[in-house]
Amino acid sequence: MPLSQQEREEFLAEPRIGALAVDGGSGRGPLMVPIWYHYQPGAELWIHTGPQSRKAEAIRAAGRFSLLVERTEPTIRYVSVEGPVTRIEQGTDERSREMAARYLPPEKVDGFVEYERTQLGEHVSIFMRPERWLSADLGAL
Repeated sequence: MPLSQQEREEFLAEPRIGALAVDGGSGRGPLMVPIWYHYQPGAELWIHTGPQSRKAEAIRAAGRFSLLVERTEPTIRYVSVEGPVTRIEQGTDERSREMAARYLPPEKVDGFVEYERTQLGEHVSIFMRPERWLSADLGAL
């Protein structure tokens, strides 16, 4: 059964690992990778990645991407969202901290931000406006 707008937005706002998909270019299938993302109901969804990463280059070329999140307990549920890129901004420690705090325990956040800055290098935040949604809760099968 499809989820209501409120249910799908609340589900997407939970800290889950997303599966990002974007056009892989001429002669290639879609690029699909797991990724952390940030979303609050009614707002833009955003990801954080290296500016020269394959996903960043593919997203720039396509101008849009999709993201799928799912769970299997207590019921099988998924939400898929697709939409246009609204902007790409230079990454900041504040944005890195916001993303890390979504996924990590508080005592690990500063260490991750430091690791990202010193080991992973420059990042960009890519924002997407959710435009098309697919969702379902298959109940207790």
